[in-house]
Amino acid sequence: MVSGLERGSRALSETEAEIYVASVCFKTGPPGAVGVEIERIVHDASDYRRPVPVAEVQAVAGQVTDLPGGGVITFEPGGQLELSSACGADLPSVIEATRRDLAGIDGTFGDAGLSFSSVALDPVRPPVRTLDHPRYAAMETHFDRSGPAGRTMMCSTSSLQVCLDAGLSGNGTGSAVQRWQRLHHLAPALVALFANSPFRSGAPSGWQSTRQAVWLKTDPSRTSPVPDSEDPPVAWARYALDASILCIPASQGSWEAPRGLTMREWLRGQGPRPVTGADLDYHLSTLFPFIRPRGFLEIRVIDAQVGSDWEAVAAITTALVEDERAADTAADACTPVTALSDPMTVAARDGLADPVLATAGRVCAEAALGAMERLGADAATRFRVESFLENYTARGRCPADQRIDDWRRTGRFSDSAQRKEKAQ
Repeated sequence: MVSGLERGSRALSETEAEIYVASVCFKTGPPGAVGVEIERIVHDASDYRRPVPVAEVQAVAGQVTDLPGGGVITFEPGGQLELSSACGADLPSVIEATRRDLAGIDGTFGDAGLSFSSVALDPVRPPVRTLDHPRYAAMETHFDRSGPAGRTMMCSTSSLQVCLDAGLSGNGTGSAVQRWQRLHHLAPALVALFANSPFRSGAPSGWQSTRQAVWLKTDPSRTSPVPDSEDPPVAWARYALDASILCIPASQGSWEAPRGLTMREWLRGQGPRPVTGADLDYHLSTLFPFIRPRGFLEIRVIDAQVGSDWEAVAAITTALVEDERAADTAADACTPVTALSDPMTVAARDGLADPVLATAGRVCAEAALGAMERLGADAATRFRVESFLENYTARGRCPADQRIDDWRRTGRFSDSAQRKEKAQ
């Protein structure tokens, strides 16, 4: 194996690159640790259509003097704010830490006259990049070659990402292989359960998760799922090397990559210079499949949620992987979903209006609720999971249905429940 220092300073061969990628994607061991990444679209509370550039978001975020839960704030190209939690030893610890961090963020932004969107795709403003960095300029150029989806993804979407341990070595119960495969079967149900982006350009889009629809149209070499395999590390390594190069970091000037160049072609000498370990590591950070292996498993298919709904969604998702009984139930419930012609498209378009997904989603959510006590969830988390099921899943609805109802009733894209929660 090539050491990290050597990888960063000398050219890699194609074989070395494949071995390295396969070796670092899954860090196997007893599961348990949990993390969340919460993205939020920022609005002016008094003028929902006013652009809020990233510099303004950064200035307000700079007034957050303390994140007691240990999280980190970063910013997306269109001015979205992202809170990445500290890694928690279990579900209760990460939820408690994230609650504390969000309380400070919410208060500071509210005092500054800014609010967070109730949906996961900006419903009214066009996608405009306001973060000036060569990475994002190169990304924009790369994505613009194939249509508007990539720019929309960068500048107008927000998600809730749940990060879980890869699992044990081998192929048995709780193994990384089993958890990887089950998560891919579960992904459409997660999209349908938590769809929360039904608008685009000021009106319903016809999709319950327009955010996921945008991702499905964005550079499939880096956003499509990793092919099913009994050897996920090898499958991931092949996927990574066959993906196009998004950008090539440079000390000066543009980071744009040659059009259509893949990492495998670059390793074979077709790029502007030899590939180093640093180049390969950077390339891995530009890949966005449904489930991304980063040593742990990063679940990337869930829409951002309104208010405190992030907590219920994170708890349900974690339970369906971490709790053995709930995971077994979810695996059985999601088997019929795999027979749909295009499960992810159906889930993003129809949500729980599709009867197969409605049944799978209800069974999964009920199994997750049953796991809350076993996972040590506190009363507040259990209440929020119960409320989510009662308000949405048990009624065959997802959050997008409520957003549309609110819009039809009030003509507003901000959610009444969110406003009430802030008032309290």
